Amino acid sequence: MGAADETRAGVSLTNLDQPLFDGAGATKRDLVDYLDAVSGRILPELRDRPLSVLRVRPGQEPFMQKNLPKYTPDWVRRTEVWAEASHRRISYALCDDRRTLLWFANQRAVEYHPTLARAGQSEHPSHLVLDLDPPEGDAFGAVVRVALLVRQALADAGLAGAVKTSGAKGLHVIVTVDPATTAEEAAAATRALAARTERLDPAAATTAFVVADRGGRVFVDSTRAYGATVVAAYSPRIRPGAPVSYPVGWADLESASPADFTVRTVPALLGDRDPWAEALPAPQRLPTELVEQGRTIPVARVQAMHEGKRRAKARREAG
Repeated sequence: MGAADETRAGVSLTNLDQPLFDGAGATKRDLVDYLDAVSGRILPELRDRPLSVLRVRPGQEPFMQKNLPKYTPDWVRRTEVWAEASHRRISYALCDDRRTLLWFANQRAVEYHPTLARAGQSEHPSHLVLDLDPPEGDAFGAVVRVALLVRQALADAGLAGAVKTSGAKGLHVIVTVDPATTAEEAAAATRALAARTERLDPAAATTAFVVADRGGRVFVDSTRAYGATVVAAYSPRIRPGAPVSYPVGWADLESASPADFTVRTVPALLGDRDPWAEALPAPQRLPTELVEQGRTIPVARVQAMHEGKRRAKARREAG
């Protein structure tokens, strides 16, 4: 083994002193050490969930890996999922233990994107996600204001959520749901909550899927549903400074800065706590009227596609 190689939990770790990616300000060792330090907190987020990872190799663009490569050790648990888009079975990893997490770290898997539902339970997500995306520029304050609107929309429906930085420029509000909740109910409720958030302050929040229609407002994305993934709490991101998707208490949101949470700073910030586990509410039943309202709202992506076709037709007719 070279000086930059070692073994942990039976996993050979190599080239640990290489830079992680351009602008990371971190090495591959920093990634391995970070994931090892937070393994007890991130593994509950990943366990039993089909996992997509974003990997970055030296000199290459980052790439999303869903299907496990042929050389994957046989001790990595996996689950077969039919992919409708590509008409093939995909063998997803189930990252259930420290050994598997370290193997991924050695593969330079920086980002961890588990599904909303556990393996074999795709029809029953454990949570729903409202993904808050800022307009152009560094508008984190605007995202915080809209997150507080989401919290109000949830409270008005008798629900509670937990909030974390996306690790990029946005925020994720996560709402845990009763195990009997179907994927269709969760998707409908997500659309209804997005619409209610927009209604609370239409000048600050929008559900417009087409970027040109957002008018400098924060996009409340309600399309994370069914087989969708969301970056896990505590996952690093392939962004300058190697930031981390990090839980922030509602009371601390207005003073938070996403850039403060990185692979270098988070272990010391955490100490021996798990703020995400503490913040997540117990599973909740979705109110019937919320789901019913959501069923009347078109899926944003589909609506945008139809609207794009309508506008193109209008342009042709005008020309």
